[in-house]
Amino acid sequence: MGTKSRQLHVFFFPFVAPGHMIPMLDMAKLFTTRGVKATIITTPFNVPIVVKTIERTKTRGNGVVKIDIQTIEYPAVDTGLPEGCENTDSRTIHEKMTSFITAPAMLRQPLEQLLQNHDHPDCIVADMFFPWVIDAAAKFGIPVLVFNSTSVFSTSAGVSMRQYEPQMKVSSDSEPFVIPNFPDEIKLTRRKLPTFSDNKYVQALFSDFTKEVGESEVRSYGVVLNSFYELEPAYANHYTKVCGRKAWYIGPVSLCNKEAEDKGQRGKESSIDNHECLKWLNTKNINSVVYICFGSLANFNDSQLTEIAMGLEASGQQFIWVVRKDKKEKEDEDWLPKGFEKRMEGKGLIIRGWAPQVLILDHEAVGGFVTHCGWNSILEGVTAGVPMVTWPTFGDQFLNEKLVTEVLKIGVPVGVQQSYFEMSGNDSPIKKEAIEKAVRQLLESADQAKEMRSRVKELGKMARRAIEKGGSSYSHLNALIEELKALDG
Repeated sequence: MGTKSRQLHVFFFPFVAPGHMIPMLDMAKLFTTRGVKATIITTPFNVPIVVKTIERTKTRGNGVVKIDIQTIEYPAVDTGLPEGCENTDSRTIHEKMTSFITAPAMLRQPLEQLLQNHDHPDCIVADMFFPWVIDAAAKFGIPVLVFNSTSVFSTSAGVSMRQYEPQMKVSSDSEPFVIPNFPDEIKLTRRKLPTFSDNKYVQALFSDFTKEVGESEVRSYGVVLNSFYELEPAYANHYTKVCGRKAWYIGPVSLCNKEAEDKGQRGKESSIDNHECLKWLNTKNINSVVYICFGSLANFNDSQLTEIAMGLEASGQQFIWVVRKDKKEKEDEDWLPKGFEKRMEGKGLIIRGWAPQVLILDHEAVGGFVTHCGWNSILEGVTAGVPMVTWPTFGDQFLNEKLVTEVLKIGVPVGVQQSYFEMSGNDSPIKKEAIEKAVRQLLESADQAKEMRSRVKELGKMARRAIEKGGSSYSHLNALIEELKALDG
């Protein structure tokens, strides 16, 4: 009986990539709103990001901090990565991504040392990319929840494809196959699979890794997902009843950020003054601006960037375009069409680096979102009620595209046909005509655009209801916390 009154203590162990770390920090904040003490485990390089979150939590919570930090050393040098290379937001990662995926297994010994020397938490929430945490924690009798950072749709599709292997029954990489034993008829090709690479060694490495990740879901205490039941009900039911997973849907976790300052400062420091960005948007009409952002990893070559610029100009639409700021960036950006920025003055805004994405999407002037289909971005687009142009590049993004365009029907594809694990974009770039057409489909007042906008606005309302008291995600989190409290009871 005593366990009900004591404070629950949970360790959160995020993978060192913005798309994984940011939602897990939001999740930790959500847990603390229910009285849970949270400890973030991270590496020295990533401490400032966590500290920033804790400081904001302190100011919101009358000085009572329920989030601690424990650091463990990252074995970068032992895996061939340069010292200090502890986050995927680095040019080096693009060159040595396989090393970066295999390196985290070397965190096991430092984690076990931490658990040996620390009061044991009641639970560890570990990123899906750390499947070995289950065995490490088992030595100390600590249950592990896997944080699956993608959609239930994508996760369930992975289970089906590992079980039935329909991708092995087609004669080529471009021949379509249907995902078997699935709520909807979804067709894919091998070229769009998360494990696809032109390099057979890399393909085998990632195929083995995704299998290990899938097995960890089964072996863990359960799976926590940043989604909400009403968004993917058929797939939530399928994941639990057909795939046999124990799961809690507690998202969208980004909605724990209520204040504009919190929304604007998630992740890294913005490369543009938030007030200047919003001031620019305030001069625009409702639903008149398209926002273009490909996340923190996509690194398009010059020819693709040129096509995007020409496509945007040809569309005649106003835009905010986030361009990844490469550390080797040249002074003169010769990929921009001559005179482009002068012609786009007042009509287009280019942000080089990190953008306050949630603030931008939430603004009423933004009427469309060109996205790489990373799950955080899709959820943020849904929550803001903004329809999308889908432009996946690698990983789970092609599956997420299917959810957006074919199941939810809140987006249109730009036409990417192949995953590029190296994240450098397509060697055969998407042409300006396809970009122009897709952007026009979102912002011009055709029936299709109106229907998409209506559907996504309704989903946005559902998302906000889900995290409020009595909502599905609110109730799932409460049920999870009570279950964890009862484990020692």
